[in-house]
Amino acid sequence: MSIEVGSKLQGKVTGITKFGAFVGLPDGSTGLVHISEVADNYVKDINDHLKVGDQVEVKVLNVEKDGKIGLSIKKAKDRPESEKKQYSHSQRPRQNRSNDRNNNNKGETFESKMSKFLKDSEDRLSSLKRNTESKRGGRGARRG
Repeated sequence: MSIEVGSKLQGKVTGITKFGAFVGLPDGSTGLVHISEVADNYVKDINDHLKVGDQVEVKVLNVEKDGKIGLSIKKAKDRPESEKKQYSHSQRPRQNRSNDRNNNNKGETFESKMSKFLKDSEDRLSSLKRNTESKRGGRGARRG
């Protein structure tokens, strides 16, 4: 049985590394499931999701000329089309994320935001000048 790109197979986890998991396939070959292909959400530690000996369903992503096989667990799961098209929280369009940040300032006008920004900016600059001048020995101090 040859392994074709796009086919779904049952495999057994044979090894785990920090970057992914090696999966033994039915024909005796071994492929790699990269850590980014283990689950739909962010995977910090692959050991939270897989253990050596687990039976998993994988989808073949690519087969290299040198024999390396790229696999995916998350793409092997059957999901309805509507679920695939929905944005997860981290993948929402940028404009919505920036709007979320500004929702707490809805009643504020541009002028009030600008004056607040200028005041904060001036405070920071004066504080910065004060700190750097004291380190240099004050204004106009000469060494001699």
